[in-house]
Amino acid sequence: MRKNFLYTSIFSLFFLFIGQNLFSLPYNQEKGQKPILEGEKVLELSLEDCILKAIKNNLTLKAEMLTPEIADWNVKIASEKFFPSLSFNYNDQNTRTASYSFLEAADVVVTKQNDYTIQLIQNIPSGGSFSLSLYNYVNDSNRSFQTINPRFGSTLRMNFSQPLLKDFGFGFKFGRKDIIIASYNHEISEENFNKILEDIIYNVEVAYWNLVYSRENLNVRQQSLKLAQELLEKNKAEIEAGTLPPIELLTAESEVSIREADILEAEALIKNCEDQLKTIINLLAEIGNVKNIKIVPVDSPTLEKREISYDEALNIALQKRPDLKAIRVDLKNKEFNLSYSRNQLLPDLRFTLSYWSPGISGDQLLYLNNNPLTGTIIGKIPGKKSDALKDALNSKFKNWAMGFTLTLPVSNVISRANYAQAWLALEQSRLKLKSQEQQIDLEISNAVRAVETNYQRAKAYKSARELAEKKLEAELEKFKVGMSTNYLVLQYQRDLANAQTMELKALIDYNISLANLDRVMGVGRERRGISVLSND
Repeated sequence: MRKNFLYTSIFSLFFLFIGQNLFSLPYNQEKGQKPILEGEKVLELSLEDCILKAIKNNLTLKAEMLTPEIADWNVKIASEKFFPSLSFNYNDQNTRTASYSFLEAADVVVTKQNDYTIQLIQNIPSGGSFSLSLYNYVNDSNRSFQTINPRFGSTLRMNFSQPLLKDFGFGFKFGRKDIIIASYNHEISEENFNKILEDIIYNVEVAYWNLVYSRENLNVRQQSLKLAQELLEKNKAEIEAGTLPPIELLTAESEVSIREADILEAEALIKNCEDQLKTIINLLAEIGNVKNIKIVPVDSPTLEKREISYDEALNIALQKRPDLKAIRVDLKNKEFNLSYSRNQLLPDLRFTLSYWSPGISGDQLLYLNNNPLTGTIIGKIPGKKSDALKDALNSKFKNWAMGFTLTLPVSNVISRANYAQAWLALEQSRLKLKSQEQQIDLEISNAVRAVETNYQRAKAYKSARELAEKKLEAELEKFKVGMSTNYLVLQYQRDLANAQTMELKALIDYNISLANLDRVMGVGRERRGISVLSND
């Protein structure tokens, strides 16, 4: 019996020495991890690497990046309204009509005319328009009693039209309505993009730290399994030596089975966390087959305390939250729409101003006795087309006209309906802004509380882990002098493993709560130094 007891004691001390060393491994070591399989590739990534890959490869972000670009083109399309347009019109006609008067020179009246017009039109921000045109024509007819045939004509004309009530507003805002709305929509799309970017950064951090936790959790599970297996072998040796009843073997075998099941669960958790991270960063875009890729995070969670008060965090969020900025821009958009709809209820009063200068020339016909009624043409004085154009351009004959046009609708049901819709949309936007501010207040309160709570949890679990280490050391000292049992020592080792796991979980939760605080304040991009520039 003394010999068997000696063997058992030596085996137990060896077992305890191995168990103690296993649990003294730091978090960032790969001890206990499954060996790399053939064909499996290891990809070591930092948190910054994962964030950059997500920004570069994430399909949701890529799709959303097109929205501000589309909105930018909408601004350019709306601005095209104020680009001058040049039009050119040309007509050539030949008419033949029966003579209806004995004064006509022939049975068939033939008239040939061709004309062209060059016109420049410019819309102005005040809501009005300006046009400049040059009209030229050539007319040739076989009618009798004409003094000039063929006849050449030119007219230089300038027109100006300006609304004074409807479609007119100070600052030329209504004339630029489409541009203003497109600009607001562009700002909203940019803020929506920033919101998605903030969410993706946060999602990457959550996935990354969860992967760190799952890997370290597997380490602890594997260490616990080794302890259970060693306990099983120890019990078998003691049963063979006759120092332990056979019934105790069932307890050890049951414990091994439970720990093996825990290993399977921990390995599945790693795969799930890896798949989540691979999807967020869209690793498939860089590597064809991601199934054989094993991601190894190289960053470790830290316990750096961040001092920030609720009031400070709330003020930052109210200034920098992208979704809040988007609602505020939308509120401006709704206010502008209401102002425009109110303006559309006014009568349409327009001021018009025109100036034109005609010119005419052609072949002058000379009649017998200088009397066209004789119908006898005795000569012709040729004329030039350029003479008519010169007279028009030199304003030889100055003409102008000025007037006002007032249009009163019989019914403005549609305009009043548009105004009512704009007012309701503005009230809706104001309520959304107030609701979002309340939601942000709640999110900030929860986020700040979570940061403080998780920091205190991490400190408490760190103390618990240190105490568990000291308790294990004390129990080992008692075991050396025969005042403890193998079961109690193993129990303290399991308590230490649980304390390590809880400390790691609290540390991960603290880092995730910091990331969430950045997200709800809208400073995740700023803290990470991330800026996505537009194509411009």
